[in-house]
Amino acid sequence: MIKEEHEVAVLGAPQSSAPMPTTVINIPTEISVPDHIVWSLFNTVFLNWCCPGFVAFAYSVKSRDRKMVGDVTGAQSYASTAKSLNIWALVLGLFLTTGFIVLLGYAALNFYQIIVKATAPNKTVQAWPLASHSLILW
Repeated sequence: MIKEEHEVAVLGAPQSSAPMPTTVINIPTEISVPDHIVWSLFNTVFLNWCCPGFVAFAYSVKSRDRKMVGDVTGAQSYASTAKSLNIWALVLGLFLTTGFIVLLGYAALNFYQIIVKATAPNKTVQAWPLASHSLILW
């Protein structure tokens, strides 16, 4: 027999028939404040044209710090600012990236046309200046 089973068998049932007092602990629910730190990190690494992604990352870290301290109002304020900066960073990053790709494509097309024109053989035949009017065909 296991030691715990032996102790329970020896102790038996409770001696009094009075109800056992219960203790209830109310744990307050924590208000969830999104800090947008992953979104800010993505904007910082990939779409950081004019640094709003980095600033959003700083506000996200401040929001997380405020949440850890217990300042829900401050955390919500910083999180709201981080969200706004993340939206601006995403929109600005997408527009500038798309514009850069279009500009790069346009420049590559012009460069290709310059190369083709430079390497293409001349199709016009230039006659001698003196013999331009007296061309003899055999």
